[in-house]
Amino acid sequence: MVLKIRGVALWQGLLDRPAQEAMLADLRAVVAQAPLFSPQTRWGRPMSVQMTSAGRYGWYSDRRGYRYERRHPSGGDWPAIPASVLGLWRQVTGLERDPDCCLVNLYRDGAKMGLHQDRDEADFRWPVLSVSLGDDGLFRIGNVERGGPTESVWLRSGDVLVLEGAARLIHHGVDRIRPGSSTLLEGGGRINLTCRVVD
Repeated sequence: MVLKIRGVALWQGLLDRPAQEAMLADLRAVVAQAPLFSPQTRWGRPMSVQMTSAGRYGWYSDRRGYRYERRHPSGGDWPAIPASVLGLWRQVTGLERDPDCCLVNLYRDGAKMGLHQDRDEADFRWPVLSVSLGDDGLFRIGNVERGGPTESVWLRSGDVLVLEGAARLIHHGVDRIRPGSSTLLEGGGRINLTCRVVD
């Protein structure tokens, strides 16, 4: 069953525990090739999440701003997007075009992500797919224009979101995680995958 919250589609529990574990194993291989790093905002403040990417592009942030880069900060290529992630993208979106980037964000206790739009891509007709693994995250959904009322929902491990159509540019963020709410990640925490078509 698909829930719609302000136009954002939410599949609760779409990935069962074995599928989550298999995807997590694939992500460990991604991190082994492209280690997690701590980005900065354009104002020079460190973000509370750690991140890496897979695909033709990786998403990056520093004082020069938010953008896609073809190489990891170490200078190496980004690893390929795992087959488990591509399979989920095709299943949920029904698209033959695969994403160019799979951003991997790691939230530990105290990490959050302020309200923002995903707007660094060339064509907003392509959807954004988001996957939650690990601890619950309080996801806040706003409006296309900044400001106004918001709604929040707890995302649990195995939940999948899609932003598309009128909701493609909606403001969204993660206010906090609920430590200890999942046993998927050793040591706790939440992983969020965000898949996007960049070009």
